[in-house]
Amino acid sequence: MKIPETRNATVGLVSQYTVNQNKGGAEAGKEAAGGIVPEETVSLSSAARDFQKIEKAIDELPEVREEKVRELREQIQAGTYEIDGERVAEKMLGESLVDIMA
Repeated sequence: MKIPETRNATVGLVSQYTVNQNKGGAEAGKEAAGGIVPEETVSLSSAARDFQKIEKAIDELPEVREEKVRELREQIQAGTYEIDGERVAEKMLGESLVDIMA
C-alpha cells in the first residue's frame, strides 16, 4: 500500500505566499521614509490557512483509535470476531490499483 506524503503538500501550499512590497523597491522607500526601510509583510492564501487548520486537527487525532481497538479485542476474546475474506480481497485489489495508477 502506498501512503501519500502529506507534509510535502503542506510545504507546497505554505510556500505559496505573497510578499507585499512598496512600489519603487526598497531604495525608494528608504528615501521616502527618511532612511528607514519599510517592513515586508507576508500573507498566506486562504487555502493555505485552511490547510494549516486541517493539518493541525489531524495532528491532534490520536495515533490509535482506542475505542475501535477495545471493540475488536472484546470480539476476539468472545469468539465473535469474523473475517470477511471477500471484503479483505476487495480492499487489497483496490489498494493495488491505486498504487499502480499513482
